[in-house]
Amino acid sequence: MPEQQQTLPDVRKSVTVAATPEECFAVFTERPKDWWPATHILVKKERVGLAFEPGVGGRYYEWDVDGTEIAWGRVLEWEPGRRLAMTWRIDPNWQSIPDDERASEIEVDFEAVDDRHTRVTLAHVKLNKHGEGAERIFKALDGPSPGETLELFAKAVANGPRP
Repeated sequence: MPEQQQTLPDVRKSVTVAATPEECFAVFTERPKDWWPATHILVKKERVGLAFEPGVGGRYYEWDVDGTEIAWGRVLEWEPGRRLAMTWRIDPNWQSIPDDERASEIEVDFEAVDDRHTRVTLAHVKLNKHGEGAERIFKALDGPSPGETLELFAKAVANGPRP
């Protein structure tokens, strides 16, 4: 029923933080371990790291204590201080999928509110690509702003740079 799946709206959430767009982009891409929800995990053993490979085509991925890596997706847009877009390789059962064919996308926009504040908007788009389970994914994501991920991101920004 593709017509029904195509009617799924995007899920957009946002938060305003006391940092420049460039600082926000750096926290998002260079310090994912500081804000990534602990429950969002694909590796089977203890996760020890998360990283973004800079630039279009780079992976964002995690690895466990044995060095096993699983990619969450690939970077589609990389505009420091402005925008990041990537695929989201999750199936309707919250398991990893190996490629982008059935992956939806995540868009993150960093917009200056004033000299020291940035509005960060995270959107899950193209959810219909998940197929029959797309509505279940939409319902799990849909909820009040900022949501767990952006709430943790705001705390990481407020905590400042890592020591």
